[in-house]
Amino acid sequence: MKAFTKYKYGGSEVLQLEEVNKPVLKNNHILVKVLANSANPADSHILRGRPFLARFSFGLFKPKDAILGIDFSGIVQEVSANEDYFEVGDYVFGEMLGGGAFAEYACVPTNVCAKVPENVNFPIMASIPVAGLTAYQALITHGKIKAGESVLINGASGGVGHFAVQIAKAHGAKVTAVCSSRNIDFVQSIGADNVIAYDKVNIQEYKDNYDVIIDTHGNLKHDDYTRMGKRGVMVGFTTMGHMFSVLFKKAFSKFPLTQFTAEANTQDLKILASLVKENKIKVYIEKTYQYTQIPDAIKYIEKLRTRGKVVMVWE
Repeated sequence: MKAFTKYKYGGSEVLQLEEVNKPVLKNNHILVKVLANSANPADSHILRGRPFLARFSFGLFKPKDAILGIDFSGIVQEVSANEDYFEVGDYVFGEMLGGGAFAEYACVPTNVCAKVPENVNFPIMASIPVAGLTAYQALITHGKIKAGESVLINGASGGVGHFAVQIAKAHGAKVTAVCSSRNIDFVQSIGADNVIAYDKVNIQEYKDNYDVIIDTHGNLKHDDYTRMGKRGVMVGFTTMGHMFSVLFKKAFSKFPLTQFTAEANTQDLKILASLVKENKIKVYIEKTYQYTQIPDAIKYIEKLRTRGKVVMVWE
C-alpha cells in the first residue's frame, strides 16, 4: 500500500510517499481503507519532534513509527474476531495519536473511532477527531460549561476554535470569540455572540468577565485567566517557556485552571457525530488536497493562519 513515511525528524521535506506492507489486523482493532485525512498542528509537532519532551513518546533520536497521520475517515475492511460493534463495510472516523493514518490502510483500535452519520461525507468526518475532541473536552469535560454561562474562546477561527464556538452554542452558552479582524464575519457566521479582534484590542489588557476562558491559541498568561474568568482551560501553548510559566503560577494559585491533551474515545466521537448529523456543528474546510500533496498540507497549516480545517482525500 502507499503511505507517507518519515525516518528522521524535520519539516515536510522529510516525508516520502512509498510502498509499505499493509498492516495486519490485531485484536480489538479494525482495518480501515482510508479515504480522507485532515492535517493538525499535532502532525507537525510529531514530524519535527517538537517540543523535545514529546520525543520520549515518539522516539528520542528518530521516529519510532514511520507513518505519520492522526485523523482519518474511511471504510472498514476487516474486523477482529472479538469485535461486535463494527462490521465490514461500515463508514468510520477516528484518531490515531501514535500515527499511521496517512496511508491507504490503517489498523485502528476500536476504542478510538466511531461510525460516520448517514449522508455525511468522508472529508467532513476526517476533520472532526483531534480538533473536535479537543474543543468538546475543553468545554464539557474540563470547562464544565452550563447553559446560560459566558465563554471566551481565544483563537476562535482555527480548527479547534471553530468547533468550540459551535459546541458552546449547542450547550446554551453565550460566546465571545477572539480572532483577527479578517475572521470576524466567519466567527459570527458560526454563532459567536460577540467578537474581539486581537489586532485592534489587546486581549492581555482586556477587562471583561466570563464564566469560562478557553485558550486554543496558547498565548494567554495566568494573569489573563484570573483577570477575565472564573475558571479556565489551557488547550495550546506558544512555547514551552510560556506553558511552564502558566503552570508554575497555577501551582501557587487557587484559580481553577486546567491544561490537558484530548483523549480519543468512542463515546465522545459519537456525540460529535450526532452534533454534525443535527447540524449543530458545521465543519468549515478551507483547503482540500489530494493525498499526494500531504506534505503541502502540513506546510500550509504550519503558517498558523488556517480558518477551520485542511483536509486530504485519497479517492
